[in-house]
Amino acid sequence: MRWTPASEWTAETVQARADLAERRILHGYAVWHHMRRLRRRLGEDHTTRLQDLNVRCHVTAADSFLTWLNREGLTLETCTQPDLERWMADATVSYRDETGHFVRWSVQNRHARGLTYGTVRWKGPQGVIDSEKRWADARRLLNDDTLAAPDRVAGLLLVLYAQKISTISQLTVDDVHIDGGTVTITFGSSPVVLPSPLASLVRELAATRRGKAKIGTPDDCPWLFPGGQPGRPLTDGQIGKRLHNIGIRPKQDRSTALFTLATELPAAILARMLGVHIKVAVQWQKASAGDWAAYAADVSSRNSQSDPIRNGS
Repeated sequence: MRWTPASEWTAETVQARADLAERRILHGYAVWHHMRRLRRRLGEDHTTRLQDLNVRCHVTAADSFLTWLNREGLTLETCTQPDLERWMADATVSYRDETGHFVRWSVQNRHARGLTYGTVRWKGPQGVIDSEKRWADARRLLNDDTLAAPDRVAGLLLVLYAQKISTISQLTVDDVHIDGGTVTITFGSSPVVLPSPLASLVRELAATRRGKAKIGTPDDCPWLFPGGQPGRPLTDGQIGKRLHNIGIRPKQDRSTALFTLATELPAAILARMLGVHIKVAVQWQKASAGDWAAYAADVSSRNSQSDPIRNGS
């Protein structure tokens, strides 16, 4: 299935809003804020898949928040801080950070008033970096056939490759390339060769994926993790809940994965391979070499035979 460019997808998403005022706001945010800024930064270069996905996530967040407001009988102008905090308290909502960006943009552009949605300054890894739990989780996900294949793959992409749930949910079969016995997946600008048995799990998932509402063959669905609504992937909240149910702590376990990988890879390679911003990769590398040196020493002395990325066990 063809991947629709962000500009075309954005235009379709904006036009799908029935309310004219909401359509104008979403158009301003999507086209004049995100797309124009991206084109200005790229110049003559083409957008990467990650840049395209970033725009989609922000526009999806804005569109979803407008839909929630509409369902609650509210608009951006009439939404109050208690209303916003009620939305924030809902454990099922997705794209929280991206929605915060939209709320701040709306206030700055006078579409909303009196709303505050703070940003969080990154101050290094939060909590204990538990590398032993990471390897234990990886081994369990790689070998436990009683777990559902989508949960195993999503969990492994998080604990081995530090992927955010919002990225995992948006993966499509076009991100997976199968060439004989070699399976690669692309998160950033460089494809990652998957070790066995993860390669076999991804191959199986790509061939058999089907959401609860799916009718027909897997070839009709582009999403690697199809959801309960036709044509839609699993939401961030759904994937997060499923991972929690099998003992994966998304935020903490991703921090451990990023920290560990930052001790082993140069920042530039980390950014290209995992699809994270170069500044994020540099921050994690500084953390792994600085205040968290004790953890780095422990990771570097780990027996390579216990590393599922290297040996696929």
